[in-house]
Parts: sequence; C-alpha cells; structure tokens
Amino acid sequence: MTPDEAQQALQDKDVVPCMETSLPDARGLVEACLAEGVPALVSREACSKPGCSPKFQVLVQREDAPRVAGLLQQRWLESIRREGLPATMAPAPAVAEDGEPPCPACGTAAPLVEGACSDCGLQLE
Repeated sequence: MTPDEAQQALQDKDVVPCMETSLPDARGLVEACLAEGVPALVSREACSKPGCSPKFQVLVQREDAPRVAGLLQQRWLESIRREGLPATMAPAPAVAEDGEPPCPACGTAAPLVEGACSDCGLQLE
C-alpha cells in the first residue's frame, strides 16, 4: 500500500492514535503498516507546554489497532534479537479473557481506565 492509498482509505474514517513518538519512529511504523496493507498516517500532536518537544501520532482505523499492536511487538522482538538479548517476554494475547483488545502501544489487554490504556496511558477513546 502506498501513502496516497492510505490517505484515501482513511479519508472520512474514524481513526485512532496507536503510537505517539518522534517523527522518525512514527514514519518507520507507518512504513511497516503500509508494507502489511494496513492504512496508517502520521499526524502532529500539538503540545501547549513551553519547550515541549514535538511528538507525532500514528493514526489507524480502530479495527486495525490489534494488527498494529502485533507489528509493534514484532519490531520490539526484532530489536531484542539484534541486541543479542533473550526475548523472555511471552507474546501478549490477541484478546484478553474479558474480550478487551490489547493496547496498540504496549500490548496490555485490560479494561480501559477513563478511555486510556491502564498500563501506558495511551488515550484510546
């Protein structure tokens, strides 16, 4: 999928942020998403605090968030292997026992707290 195709696919859709990070990391995740056929865009999230470093959000359709979570986990495991460290963390379940999908940023599959991930705080609603 190309960036133009992603832009077209996400036009007028309900998109959610799945990661907030630096521009190079956001672009890297978007490229990984597009390679897997998942439409994704980079959006700048403005910070109103003085001296705040710019952060960028990767936006995807809500239903694609579990796939992006899998991509993030795969990228994390690949970085662990590159560093020669043991990957001791077992993969997170695709869906928790109570039916909650995992957080696309950290993989936690738990009920949201005020619309945000209970572990990393990513706002999902």
